[in-house]
Amino acid sequence: MTAPIKTQDFPGTLPRRIAAVDAYRGLVMLLMMGEVLQFARVSGANPQSSVWRLLAWQQSHVEWVGCSLHDLIQPSFSFLVGVALPFSIASRRARGQNPGGMWLHALWRALLLILLGVFLRSTGASQTYWTFEDTLTQIGLGYGFLFLLGFRPVREQWIAFALILFGYWLAFALYPVPGADFDYAGVGVSAGWLERHGLAAFAAHWQKNSNLAWAFDTWFLNLFPRQQVFTHNPGGYATLSFIPTLATMILGLIAGNVLRGEQSPAQKIRWLARAGLIALAAGWLCGWLGLCPVVKRLWTPGWVLWSGGWCLLGLALFYASTDCLGKPAWAFPLVVVGMNSIAAYLIAHLFDGFIAKNLQIHLGRNFFQFAGVAYQPLVLGAGVLGTYWFILFWMYRRKIFLRI
Repeated sequence: MTAPIKTQDFPGTLPRRIAAVDAYRGLVMLLMMGEVLQFARVSGANPQSSVWRLLAWQQSHVEWVGCSLHDLIQPSFSFLVGVALPFSIASRRARGQNPGGMWLHALWRALLLILLGVFLRSTGASQTYWTFEDTLTQIGLGYGFLFLLGFRPVREQWIAFALILFGYWLAFALYPVPGADFDYAGVGVSAGWLERHGLAAFAAHWQKNSNLAWAFDTWFLNLFPRQQVFTHNPGGYATLSFIPTLATMILGLIAGNVLRGEQSPAQKIRWLARAGLIALAAGWLCGWLGLCPVVKRLWTPGWVLWSGGWCLLGLALFYASTDCLGKPAWAFPLVVVGMNSIAAYLIAHLFDGFIAKNLQIHLGRNFFQFAGVAYQPLVLGAGVLGTYWFILFWMYRRKIFLRI
């Protein structure tokens, strides 16, 4: 999904790229693929261990308000799409491509991302499962708008970012809060869930499966062929989240312009760090004041700011520890994954069961028993994750990179 980005070389690489972007993206993909380590199962077998309990929590999504490490995977991936765009546009301009041709290519890329997301959601289903809340589809729905903004001045990008956040917040705020007689059980929200995670007062405009985005999906998703009428998403995810996801990508676009700028590396790091801290503070304040809760599943404006702050700080950290330090060998395993993010995404979604099954067949079903019952899922998962990496390393060495 990204064009070559110039910086120092790693051993055996084809194009020169910004190490920070590839390494950061590689970490994000490894966190996603790392689900095979099954920390929750290991924690369940070690209920007395606070360490495994913490690791399991960090490898799962929070129920509604809040943020775990796992929740930062999707915003980081979306943010990095924006970071890479200024470099992609500059590269295409240098090759003599005209804006019209680039725009058509961007629309084609957006369509492929949307359809690929639908395809991955439909694997194992008896018919196409038309749903639009997954990572690739959400990026695809907003990518055409992002590409147009890539040609505009940074000031206009900031204006678009602010308008999206305010407009999306206002739309939810104006949508009526459900009454006392609302049938939450009918939309998959139990009384126990409401007691533990429900929102009150003004924040109830962002209640699970009773908000503006949920109402839109009960109309929109039923326009497509379905086995049964769509009434709710079990996790509370929504199609309209692509709008604030676009704001996350715009924040990445602005950060990418900073990296391409003429400032010194130290100035770039300071800008990213300051912007990240300001965004974190703004997101926290929105939630604390009750103006807009930090809900990843709805991609609320508060979530855009909170997650965007972490993304900016992450980019600053990777830029300082890679591009500013010559040729950091420690980043190479991450770069291998980050340069082939689409391949990594497909491998993790399509072949995890296949790889695990074949490891057990070829190594023997008793091979993993040395770890004991409690840690067998972890050791098997480590084998699967290692296989993922070696597949990507094989592709890297042979200069095979999947692009959309």
